[in-house]
Amino acid sequence: MGQHTLKITIIEGEQGAVIKLEGRIAGPYAAELGRTWKEKGTALATHKLSLDLRGVTYSDASGTQALREIYQQTGASFIAGDPWTHFLAEQAMSAVAQHAHEEN
Repeated sequence: MGQHTLKITIIEGEQGAVIKLEGRIAGPYAAELGRTWKEKGTALATHKLSLDLRGVTYSDASGTQALREIYQQTGASFIAGDPWTHFLAEQAMSAVAQHAHEEN
């Protein structure tokens, strides 16, 4: 896997579903995450959903927005590893507070 791509892995189990993201959630890859969510999201929304961000290396505003939309629709939990992915998870969960700042 090149470091400028995004790998999306969906793992479904009895306890729920995990969307594992590895790489960059930016530009066309953020759009790809949005498309994947639209295609598979309805089926996954009935599960307890987790978003695994531990392999994410970068996200731009569109990537954060894609995560935010999934979070708003599902109340998904985030799995973060380092301080940066914790920050990304906080950005995605704090939709209302952050949205005004990103529109300028």
